[in-house]
Amino acid sequence: MCEINGTVTFLIFCSAPDVPSIVMASSKESQSITVEFTSVSGATSYILRAETNDGSFFSEISVPGSPGTVTNLQPYTDYTLSVMSVNSAGRSQPSISVEAKTVLPAPQFNTSSPSNSSILVKWEPVNHAVLYSLSIIKDGSYSKISLNITETQVHFPDLEAGTKYCIKGNAWSPENIPGDDFTVCQITRPPTPQSIELVVTSTPDAGIVVSWDPAKGAEQYVALSLTGQNCSSSTNSCILIPLSCGETNSVTVITINQAGNSVPSYPVQIISFPCPPQPIWVEELVPGNCSVKWSAIPHAEYYTTFIKSDDGIEGMCNSTELYCQFHCHCGYSYIMSVFAHNHAGQSPPGPLLNHTTLPCCPALTTVSAASWETLMMEWSPVRGADLYETRAVDANEVILCNDTAPRCALSDLTCNSKYSVVIIPCNDVSGCNLTCSPQTHETAPCMPEITSVSQTNTSSSSVLVSWTSDNTVANYTVSVIDSVGDTHFCHSNDSSCLVSNLPCGSVYEVSAIASTSAGESMPSYTVPLETAPCCPDNLTVSQVTQAMTNVTWSPANGAQTYIASLSSPRGHAQCHTMETECVMGCITCGTNYTVSLEAISRTGHKAECTYHGFSASQCCPSGIRLYRGSNNTLIVRWRSSSALTKYTAEVTGSDRTHTCSPEPGSYTCTVSEIVCGQVYSVVVAPLNPDGSKVQFCNSRMYSVTCVGSSVGMGKTENIYISN
Repeated sequence: MCEINGTVTFLIFCSAPDVPSIVMASSKESQSITVEFTSVSGATSYILRAETNDGSFFSEISVPGSPGTVTNLQPYTDYTLSVMSVNSAGRSQPSISVEAKTVLPAPQFNTSSPSNSSILVKWEPVNHAVLYSLSIIKDGSYSKISLNITETQVHFPDLEAGTKYCIKGNAWSPENIPGDDFTVCQITRPPTPQSIELVVTSTPDAGIVVSWDPAKGAEQYVALSLTGQNCSSSTNSCILIPLSCGETNSVTVITINQAGNSVPSYPVQIISFPCPPQPIWVEELVPGNCSVKWSAIPHAEYYTTFIKSDDGIEGMCNSTELYCQFHCHCGYSYIMSVFAHNHAGQSPPGPLLNHTTLPCCPALTTVSAASWETLMMEWSPVRGADLYETRAVDANEVILCNDTAPRCALSDLTCNSKYSVVIIPCNDVSGCNLTCSPQTHETAPCMPEITSVSQTNTSSSSVLVSWTSDNTVANYTVSVIDSVGDTHFCHSNDSSCLVSNLPCGSVYEVSAIASTSAGESMPSYTVPLETAPCCPDNLTVSQVTQAMTNVTWSPANGAQTYIASLSSPRGHAQCHTMETECVMGCITCGTNYTVSLEAISRTGHKAECTYHGFSASQCCPSGIRLYRGSNNTLIVRWRSSSALTKYTAEVTGSDRTHTCSPEPGSYTCTVSEIVCGQVYSVVVAPLNPDGSKVQFCNSRMYSVTCVGSSVGMGKTENIYISN
């Protein structure tokens, strides 16, 4: 079966086609040879055969018709070529072979742009090449430059920077046949950036904004600083970060494209913003006038100080000096910061300085005596004080009191001393304000010491109190207090005073107090005082017998015991008793006595009491005798030692008493109307000056008989009286 034009039309028996013939074989490319041959009727395709003379290469490829190309050949190599026709019956015999050689391969250009105005082309030598042809044309231009050289590199100068150029070239064989051509495009290096501008920025980070004019052919821009920072951009600006304060820098910019870097731009100098001043400190040489100070900062043109107090008030000052003055109040806290400025801008924030001024000095200090050795200090709280130190200084000691409250008790002070007292406010931050003015305060006088309490005399109601004290300007008050609270006073600016009108027989407590404008001292230690007992208001001496008296008296306040005395030149009688009466014997009748009484307290204090004298009654007569008289009378006779004493005789019978009183010096008395047979009691007794009868003379019993003339005597003597 044969195919005609690829379509089966009928079934016949076919034979192999005729042998075609090669018209021409030539090489346009180093890896192929094109063969032109004649067409053969009935052939459906052709086979091109290529082989080397040494048999190292053999290749057959099918082609549909003429011309046909054998590929995958080696450059500048001789090949034997033949062609065969093909149909369904098979292939024909090879045609007569022809010889053909492949052309030289194209040189492999390596291009570069050494500068922004030149391109350098290099290649490896092409085997068997005797000449090279190159041409260069600018992109977008119709003008080109051609040249032939035998070297393996060529330099194209005077080109435009940042411009694309295409280079085409081929090698020539010794047979003067051009080989494969090769085209490569190369851009020149970009031009140096122009119009470089530097601006310092602080947002979002501190850096240098570098800008430039766009450069032709630049794909990338790189800014480089002297300190090593760099930034890149495909536009006309970038930011160099980080930027340090106080930095002097220079920046260059290069452009980059595929060819490489441009020549760097001329360095542009820049000074960054200054560093913040640090440290900063505050000086307050005069209270209320503060100065914020700092050291000089390189590249700073002026400084701005911000000050904010803790009450929210803010202040600011600009200065070209290294300080800023402001009015600062005591007890306030201030937050301060200082910024430096130059043409590049403001420095970063520096350290914040927190300064607390000294606390204010307290005013309106009040002082009161809490006790004799303690001063209570009180003052109004002051701003800024966390602690108050109260310092009291005298010639010998320093008393300190630390408290957070605006009051302090200075204890254990020395009495009668002047203290320099100052309230020093302090806080933990600024310390203590040592400029506060002291005040002088005097403590109360020292306690007097009573040295003696003496009653001026036993009959006096005054007491002299003496004391010692070292304060010569103090006034002293002596208090004498009895058991029920009644008080007697005396006052003096000396060392003693007299307390008058003290009742007798009382117990007192005596104390003294010194007082000055600083206050009162502690009361002195109490000294007991007991006044002498009172003398009894009434004293009575009554004679009990001729030689014995009974002395009675009224109770005396303060007296525990009594000594009663009767004294006379003829004798002395005394009794010591706790009672208000006593009986004393050995009294001489008819004698005048001095009556005295000592009232003695339980502690031995005595009161000498003197009363009116006491006269003892005259002695009872002795030798009493009765004689019968005429006319029923009795004669009573006695003996007496006193011629001046008047006596009375009482004769008492059963029904009546008969009395007679002779004149002084007469010792006989006649009693009439005596009845015989009766018993009579006879008493002869002296009469007192007031006419009363002495009661203690003994009576005698006499019986009167009716016979005889004598009177009987004895216990019951018989007296006989005749009828």
